[in-house]
Amino acid sequence: MHHSTNQILPTPSDSNSLLDYIQTLPPETVSQLSTPDPEARQMMEYQLADLLGTLPPQHFGITITMNRQHLGHLLASAMMSGYFLKNAQQRLLLEQALPAGEVP
Repeated sequence: MHHSTNQILPTPSDSNSLLDYIQTLPPETVSQLSTPDPEARQMMEYQLADLLGTLPPQHFGITITMNRQHLGHLLASAMMSGYFLKNAQQRLLLEQALPAGEVP
């Protein structure tokens, strides 16, 4: 399998235990992990609306322009927020599943 110089995933020669683990999961599990939680999705929508402005689109024709660098920063910020929310959700599920005081 050929990878371009702009690759996102590691090549087979790279050591990546997370990628190795994901590749062993059944497709149904990967699909479930890839589906956003409705509460986290709503929080992300609110955060992006706060960053971009909150005028109701049904009453205003809004066009947002930005340069490539600022768009990249916005995307990176949204991704980091998504990772944070996913980790917080996993911690909440662990705290709910384990006896009180078990999760550091």
